[in-house]
Amino acid sequence: MHCAADIADFIMHNPRMTRCLAVLATHGPAGAWIGAGFVRNAIWDHLSGQNTEALPPADLDVVFHEPFNLAAEQDAVFEAALRTTEPYLQWSVRNQARMHERNGHRPYRDIADALAHWPETATAIAARLGPNGVEILAPFGVDDVLAMILRPTPAYRTKPEVLRARLETKGWHKRWAGLRMIGLGDPVCPPHAQSAEAVPILALEIGKQDNS
Repeated sequence: MHCAADIADFIMHNPRMTRCLAVLATHGPAGAWIGAGFVRNAIWDHLSGQNTEALPPADLDVVFHEPFNLAAEQDAVFEAALRTTEPYLQWSVRNQARMHERNGHRPYRDIADALAHWPETATAIAARLGPNGVEILAPFGVDDVLAMILRPTPAYRTKPEVLRARLETKGWHKRWAGLRMIGLGDPVCPPHAQSAEAVPILALEIGKQDNS
């Protein structure tokens, strides 16, 4: 894989991932995405030569942005609907228009802005099933996730201890021996020298389904 189009094509040819996206499109919040480990872990498993179907997906981080209804109960309703359809999956639905309060940030403008405030650039990636196929959203691009680089986003540039704790708790370095760490103690090389206020948004409608 070399670009976002390759990631979309990879997901389209992964039956379990496309099933998750299809269920979300039907039973989840309008315009919602599945982000974080759903995309990152599958890519790193593939690049490491591991069977991407061998391990069940961890929590499915469903994100959407609805500023006019911030009630947590709304998230629970969508979670219940998704779990009724696919009860073996660990659905986690969060309205990102509310999550800035928990994280101590200013309000997020949209989903891309919310992803830009996640800890790692490789984690700040999401996918959904659009009318023309798989769509990829990656505020910092896809270079780091494809290079298996764990790097803090600008929001966590001064908090390397958070990433080190996540690395240890989640055991990423054990699961993916080829993982490289940047900015977890050494001088940080920020991705594309962008700030959290002005990050490139990458949203593609690719990986068309064959309806024949």
